[in-house]
Amino acid sequence: MTEVAFHVNLADKLGYACRLLRKAYAGGAKVLVTGQPDQLHELDRLLWQFSSTDFVPHCAATAASSANPELHAITLAASPIVLAQSTASSQHWQVLVNLGEEIPENFERFERLIELVGQAPPELSAARRRWKHYADRGYPLKKHETSAAGTNA
Repeated sequence: MTEVAFHVNLADKLGYACRLLRKAYAGGAKVLVTGQPDQLHELDRLLWQFSSTDFVPHCAATAASSANPELHAITLAASPIVLAQSTASSQHWQVLVNLGEEIPENFERFERLIELVGQAPPELSAARRRWKHYADRGYPLKKHETSAAGTNA
């Protein structure tokens, strides 16, 4: 059964995501990150520049897919971290990180689901709905409360 963890009260959700993904990559995890296109684009940009000493290999599920579909398929399969709007065509079923406010489709196929939640009231409200959805279905839930002083992933 999928293990679900909520990381809440994130002042800088995408910065936190970068640190979390660095840690996941260092641990050998295969990760799919879902969210809105603007979030994923910004996360991609941040992953390229957030550390001068650590490289976090990643790719976007839609990047250059029409230019060379075969090469793109190979890149997706080899990338430890894939940024995608949905889980529909995922080849990774280990860890799912959700930046969005909706319940990710096919989340139950993943070993772990990590929900990243900021501080805005609409985000918190959407996170409560997702928490209730998972709890009502019997998924094991964990909550990681962060603060301004404790933003390390």
